[in-house]
Amino acid sequence: MKAIVCTKYGPPEVLQLKEVEKPVPKEHDILIHVHATVVTPADIAFRKGEPFLGRLFSGLRRPKSIPGVEFAGDIEAVGKDVTLFHTGDQVFGTAGTGFGAHAEYLCLGEEGVVTSNPTTMTYEEAVAICDGALTALVFLREKAHIQRGQKVLINGASGAVGAAAVQLARYFGAEVTGVCSTTNVELVKSLGAETVIDYTTEDFTKNGETYDIIFDAVGKSTFSRCKSSLTHRGVYLATVPTLAIMLQTVWTSKIGSKKAIFAATGLQQRKANLIFLRELVEAGKLQAVIDRRYPLEHIAEAHRYVDTGHKKGNVVITVEQQSKPDSSLQVTQESRV
Repeated sequence: MKAIVCTKYGPPEVLQLKEVEKPVPKEHDILIHVHATVVTPADIAFRKGEPFLGRLFSGLRRPKSIPGVEFAGDIEAVGKDVTLFHTGDQVFGTAGTGFGAHAEYLCLGEEGVVTSNPTTMTYEEAVAICDGALTALVFLREKAHIQRGQKVLINGASGAVGAAAVQLARYFGAEVTGVCSTTNVELVKSLGAETVIDYTTEDFTKNGETYDIIFDAVGKSTFSRCKSSLTHRGVYLATVPTLAIMLQTVWTSKIGSKKAIFAATGLQQRKANLIFLRELVEAGKLQAVIDRRYPLEHIAEAHRYVDTGHKKGNVVITVEQQSKPDSSLQVTQESRV
């Protein structure tokens, strides 16, 4: 099978398209024919081996051979003891720290974070829901315990995590403010943000507003900078691991009313969360945002684009399509939150 192989940390050129052995499912495994996957900021970090803490999951001296976490495809074969899935089922999910999704085929345990595709979505749209929404859900619902009527600010509201967070916060009944660049203001409004702040013209930490939750989905702010913009028992959520946020997470868990929280959400995903998101999609409450599509053989180019930090929503890799990159932004569901 064709797969992206990465045997050392470095620039996008370390990613090589090669022929490798096709995996064989064990008794409780499903063999997934991957149709679509994504390139995320986490994939960039794993490829670079930065921050070093991430190597605890990707490999201390060299990365795990086949990268990639999120996927959508159909089941080609099942192990003899599999009961939850059947050959031909269309599924989407995440391979977790096992990686391996940037390939034509992937083996995964049937009890893993995998479930049937949303009935209203293509493979590309389904995998775009995996990226971002799973992370946003854990932070908002399980870490911040979001409540109806709260004021929530999403910093980086046009990225994969941010776009999903805007929609989920609205679903949970919060009053949502999104922060993004000028070119993305209308997109963030269309996703359900009541207020959108253009960070090129306004600093949200200096406008006098306070929020119950500040969710930094892009790692461009700090708890110290945002602390005065939190309500008395406000929560600051950080997606990027730094020594400062690690220490602040421990410190504020014991002292003070305002909390800083970082979580390695990739280690905390559950099948139930994926099913919840699928149900939201099918109910018209959650939509995918796709910025660009690249075929598998152009994955290095996709890495270079994501590494600019300016992607909107998701960058999808189509495993079988042999075409030039598509740079058209697509919001895939017409219904609004």
